[in-house]
This record gives sequence, structure tokens and C-alpha cells, in this order.
Amino acid sequence: MNQANKALFIIFGGTGDLAQRKLYPSLYRLYTKGFLKENFAVIGTARREWSDAHYQEVVRDSIHSLKVSDEHALEFSSHFYYQAHNVKDTEHYNTLKKLADQLDGKYQIDGNRIFYLSMSPTFFGTITKHLKSQNLVTENGFNRVIIEKPFGTDYESSKALNDEILEAFESDELYRIDHYLGKEMVQNILTFRFANPMIESVWNNHFISNMQITLSEELGVEERAEYYDKSGALRDMIQNHIMQIFSLLTMDAPKSLSTNEVRKQKMLVLSALKELTTETVQSDFVRGQYTRSLDNKLCGYREEEKVADDSTTETYVAGKLELNNERWNGVPVYIRTGKKLAKKEAQINIVFKQIESSLFSKGDTAPNILTIYLGPSEGFSITLNEKKIGLGMDTDIMQFDHLRTESMIQESPEAYEKLLLDCLNGDRTHFAHWEEVAASWKFVDKIRTTWDASTNKLATYPAGTAGPEAANNLLEKNGHKWIWNPDQH
Repeated sequence: MNQANKALFIIFGGTGDLAQRKLYPSLYRLYTKGFLKENFAVIGTARREWSDAHYQEVVRDSIHSLKVSDEHALEFSSHFYYQAHNVKDTEHYNTLKKLADQLDGKYQIDGNRIFYLSMSPTFFGTITKHLKSQNLVTENGFNRVIIEKPFGTDYESSKALNDEILEAFESDELYRIDHYLGKEMVQNILTFRFANPMIESVWNNHFISNMQITLSEELGVEERAEYYDKSGALRDMIQNHIMQIFSLLTMDAPKSLSTNEVRKQKMLVLSALKELTTETVQSDFVRGQYTRSLDNKLCGYREEEKVADDSTTETYVAGKLELNNERWNGVPVYIRTGKKLAKKEAQINIVFKQIESSLFSKGDTAPNILTIYLGPSEGFSITLNEKKIGLGMDTDIMQFDHLRTESMIQESPEAYEKLLLDCLNGDRTHFAHWEEVAASWKFVDKIRTTWDASTNKLATYPAGTAGPEAANNLLEKNGHKWIWNPDQH
């Protein structure tokens, strides 16, 4: 039987979209599976004046499609309480403490508290300072703070944000959520690599030609335009999700799957990144922005609501990362991400070298390619060469697929569910650690600084296409090509 956890969750931003779409359904799944039972409670806080009854109704609405029964949903929602709260008002924290202490006693939670900051990072320091000063941080249980990205807008602001939070909490009490690290197939990378000797033995520059990470989004900026126009694809996707996936793909085997050992190996990779210069940023990175679609049905980025009509914010980035270490020297890792592209797709392609032999020349065979599907499809595929049926010894391509069924994907835990359970268990392995965040920001800042000083125009691409042509040229000049091509899939 699962170990039930004792915890009081205090969610700042409890009326928000993230809480309703992700947090409440994830908590309900944990409740259904027995990871949460009687000894838990949730306080939702935000500026709106809601009653407990209304808040519980909102929670039940958010889990409507998941509920075991009306009675079960009612039982779950009875653990939820609401307090209208102004994060800048010290008195409100005193009221919050009274309610927290009362619920701690009622549900016998033993002082375990998880503070979830589902708000703008500008409030993180204010909130954590008050949690400490008004004694919401308990002496007798664990105290953990979960924060959402963005972790700053560059290294300096990220460090200031981190320092501010660390004035109230210890570093091992801080959980930075990168939901990609909760994805089933991202977590599978380490198992796939290190549990399979035949894979790990060829996972190096002797056998691999290049790697490709693609995070393609079909949607545009939607209601996030105000945030996105200040951020752009580089800060929104590269600094966090892509750099984390890159680390998992290229790190050496850790001594164990413990938080510290995994972090140590990820840091060795990030510290081995080839240093960028103004010249290499200009030659190895492409930034683009979507324009109106070819059929005129999709608007361009500058036509989006709350976006300036002369905005130079990039909605697409492609680039080449290189490592200066024995394992990966000479192997480019190509990355790309963008909005309003032809299809939603997250996948990794590992392209193996073609070996010249006396039996077959390069022209007679295709490279072996391993694909890891991160979503919406999940699984693996590998392409190999075989003899074509018939007379002679001509070759053909065969493909082995191991894809999860729709029902398997539906039944597997959602990223937030896994990460919330990890936090309850005090496991920070699948969270972004400060050293990783800092190293990623320093790398990305060099790209940002170069672009900001550049007079080069952004590449453009019509909404609904595969991205700017310059991204194809980036690979072609090295004799490579993108494996995933939505025009051919």
C-alpha cells in the first residue's frame, strides 16, 4: 500500500489557471491513489473574495472528468480552504498563520508545509520573507517552497531572486518546477541510456554523428502575449526545458539516481559547454518570428493582441550546442523550438555515423537513427538497414517502433502529479537546481546580449510552417539535416 503523506499545501495564486488546470487535478490523482488520505489540507490564497464553499466548488469543477464519484469528489474538496490575501499586507500572513495552525491540528499534519508560489516571480521575495517573519515556517515539520518559471530574466535577476528566497529558506527546501522534468519520457532518458549496455556503449562521439532536440508548438502566444513579448523563445524554452533535456542526453552515468549525483553529472556537462563568442552566436543560432500564414487564416506575431507592431521578440530559435569533453567532442547537438509551427511535437533524434566498409559504401546505406518521442506520442523508434527483398544485395530501411498506446498515455501520471509527489517525499532529483539554472542563464545571456546588439533582421516564417529556412541552412553547412520534418510526416 502507498505511504500516505501528511502535508498542508498553501497555494499562492489559488484562483489561477495553473492551479485549476494542473494542481488540483494532480492532487486529486494522488488522493485517489492513496498518496494523500486524511492528513492533508489545502489553503488557496489570492486577491479575490471567495468563500470556502465557492472555492471547493471550483476545485470539484477542476476534477470533474477525473472523479471516482460525486461523494469522493466532495470528500476530497472538503480538505480545501480559502483566504483572500494581499501578498504585501503583513496582517494577512498573521490571519493565514492562524488558519494554517488550526488546520494543522484538525488534520494532524505534524507541521509539514508546502508553499506553492503560483504567481509572478516579482512577489517571490515578498512572500518568502513574510512566511519567515510571521512564523508560517514551522519548527516541527518540513517546510518546502515550490516556484514556477521564469526564474528571472537573466543570470543577474535570477541570482537576485534566488538570494532573496534563500534569506528565508534553505537551498534544499526550494523546489524549482520545470514540468518537462516531470514528463514520463524525459524521465525515461536516464533509464533508457544506463539500463541498456548496448545503448550506452555506443553513446559517444565514436558512433554518434549528431543529436537533435525539437520542441515544436502549434499554438501561438494565446493569452500570454504580455509575458511572452518580454521573454521570447530563448528565455521561455531554451534556458530551461531544452537545456535540461540536453543535460540528461549528454551527462555521464551518475553513481546513483540520487539528487546530488544526478546534479553533479548534469553540472559537469553544462560546465563543458563550448564558450560562445559574438561570431559563433551569429553563425550557430537562428532567431525567427512568425508572420501571417500562407492561407491568411493565422495572424502574424505582430498582429497578436498586446504585441507591439514593431516587436523584435523571437518566436523561434534554432541553434548548435557543442561540448568540450572526451565523450562528445565534435558532436553537434542541434536544438529548435518555436510557436505557430506546423505541428505540436517534442522529440529527440540521435543520428549515428555511417561507417565506410568494403561491403557497403555510405551511399548504399542510410544512417541509423534513434528517435525518442516525448509527446504527444510517447515511445521510441529506431531505423536500421536491411537487405531489400529480391535479387542482388541492395539495401532498404527497416524501422522498429515501440510507441505507447493512447490508453497507456492517459493512465500514466501527469508531470505535475509526479513532481508534487516528489516534493512530498523530499526528492529534488527532477527539479531544476540553482547551479543548473545559473549555468544555463550564463550561456543563454551570451546569445541574448549578441542578438540585442545586432542589427541583423529576424528570420521570418509563415505561421503553420516548419520554421525559417535559415534553420535548415544551419545544419546543411555541416552536412546534416533535420530528421523530423513536419512536411513529410
